[in-house]
Amino acid sequence: MFRIATNPDDLIKVFIVRGIVFLEEQNVPYAIEMDDYENSATHILGEIDGEPFAAGRIRFIEDFAKLERIAVRKDFRGKSYGHQIVDFMLDIAKSRGYKKFTLHAQAHLRSFYEQHGFHVCGELFKEANIDHFPMQREE
Repeated sequence: MFRIATNPDDLIKVFIVRGIVFLEEQNVPYAIEMDDYENSATHILGEIDGEPFAAGRIRFIEDFAKLERIAVRKDFRGKSYGHQIVDFMLDIAKSRGYKKFTLHAQAHLRSFYEQHGFHVCGELFKEANIDHFPMQREE
């Protein structure tokens, strides 16, 4: 169901999911959604029977892993796939020896990430005109 995107077809599917969720649903500008970290990040794809439904990426930065661009398509929400992809991403980072994790959570998803052991570590800020909280977790 979830895997690391390892080939061009996987990456296309990742970007399709992100385009649907961030560009279309949330009106995030393309120039903000796609950035200079795309080539160096580890991309995650969620797929059922060939249908891409979730995506995320991890950036490994010095002593912490940053979870980013976590998205689940609307028709697949409410089925715990969001929790599953976050757990999958954390497991990948842990398997590489990381014990500190960060992310920028959209404000309405704060409690979702708190369920995964994250806590707010800074002030509310705007990113792509959407309220976010910086959050972190340490093992």
